[in-house]
Amino acid sequence: MVAIDIIVREVINRRDLKKFICFPYMLYKGNKYHVPQLIKNEMKLFNKDNNPAYEFCDVSLWLAYRNKKIVGRIAGIINHSFNEIWHKKSCRFGWIDFIDDEDVSKALLSAVENWAKTNGMHEVHGPLGFTDLDPEGMLIEGFEELSNIATIYNYPYYPMHLNKLGYNKDADWVEYEIRIPEKIPEKIDRIAQIVLKKNKLRLLHASKIKEIKYYAIDIFELLNLAYQDLYGFVPLTKRQIDLYVKQYISLANPKLISIVLDSNDKVAAFGLTFPSLSRAFQKAKGKLFPFGLYHIMDALKNERTLDLYLIAVRPDLQDKGVNSLLFRELIQSYIDNKFIKAESNPELESNNRVQAQWKYFEQRQHKRRRCFIKHL
Repeated sequence: MVAIDIIVREVINRRDLKKFICFPYMLYKGNKYHVPQLIKNEMKLFNKDNNPAYEFCDVSLWLAYRNKKIVGRIAGIINHSFNEIWHKKSCRFGWIDFIDDEDVSKALLSAVENWAKTNGMHEVHGPLGFTDLDPEGMLIEGFEELSNIATIYNYPYYPMHLNKLGYNKDADWVEYEIRIPEKIPEKIDRIAQIVLKKNKLRLLHASKIKEIKYYAIDIFELLNLAYQDLYGFVPLTKRQIDLYVKQYISLANPKLISIVLDSNDKVAAFGLTFPSLSRAFQKAKGKLFPFGLYHIMDALKNERTLDLYLIAVRPDLQDKGVNSLLFRELIQSYIDNKFIKAESNPELESNNRVQAQWKYFEQRQHKRRRCFIKHL
């Protein structure tokens, strides 16, 4: 048999970009664990005029072809803000998907590595996105668990290919499934009452989303403070914050958001949670119309699994039980609205503070994902 060479081509126009975005829909067709992203959202993400991250990121996208058929894709990102803050010369790879063929994965990663070296980078790591709020980490455990819209799903052969190509572990994230209790755990309730008085804090009891929006900028500025030491994090710019306020807050249900305010009416901590949209996105098949929007709106009202998207406590209040305040209010709302379980979303395996909060609940650690690194 005559071997057919792999050809890797850079994405240079909108038509190529559409192929780049749609490749996973073919690769994962029929997979009951993969959750496809909305095509419209992905097109915006890679639009320089729409995504503020392009102000400090160099980006290149590639598609791999065999016999004129797409067999893989990958993104290369040089986040200059990350490199400046963390004193690195790193290139990220992300949005990596490929058939189970080592020639394909090698060709894709070689394209990123060569691009990185040409631009003076010393290492390649990923999967990572533009920011910490993009999907990151390759799944290495939990292949038979339903993914969610904020994370990456991949076949079990992906990490095997990375290892063979000289990529090693740089960081791991773990995820938990947490059962919603029938009542607020006694210890959480007790700690919350003490913390509330001792630190002169109060809970925002919002009934309308406009009350949440008043504090929206403060929420993401607090995120910058609370996450500043976490792996790969880069502070969000004002333009990014404005974008995420629209993206996250506009569709939020005030009953599923907990905000703690200090004596100066500043956000001291917050928990931003949503009903899971995984099943809805699967039904939407990448499109809002004709039926995708209906499935999403239905899930926002009737889904009984939660995604714990963002939880943060101001650094000066960490390790003081403030998380108990957030969860006491949220748990009661979850109980009242008949939610059954929650997905923690990825948290660094080394983040003992975050993982310690799950000890009060029935839970299982069901997924693990990895950021790989290769020194050039």
